[in-house]
Amino acid sequence: QVQLVESGGGLVQPGESLRLSCAASGSIFSATTMGWSRQAPGKQRELVATITSGGSTNYADSVKGRFTISRDNAKNTVYLQMSSLKPEDAAVYYCDAQDPISGEFDYWGQGTQVTVSS
Repeated sequence: QVQLVESGGGLVQPGESLRLSCAASGSIFSATTMGWSRQAPGKQRELVATITSGGSTNYADSVKGRFTISRDNAKNTVYLQMSSLKPEDAAVYYCDAQDPISGEFDYWGQGTQVTVSS
């Protein structure tokens, strides 16, 4: 249905910024709500941002005001701009696609590692 490949992760210091990209393939991408989630060792998976096909966005309280999700349907790409990064933001970040039937974000890629440390 939808294949997702995340990139852009890396090592940054607290307070710095990072931009993640998600390359998607599949004929339904432009009509699919997309999101970014993260999973840190010992923590539950957290959906941090979503964006509808029309560009409406939502954010988890933990990242609100610091992260921005966007999409370019013509390029089949979703982005996550992360600013003012904190050590608590360190995790594997996944690009997620919403299941059009269940409404759950059940599709994701292999993830990209974000490390925030001095």
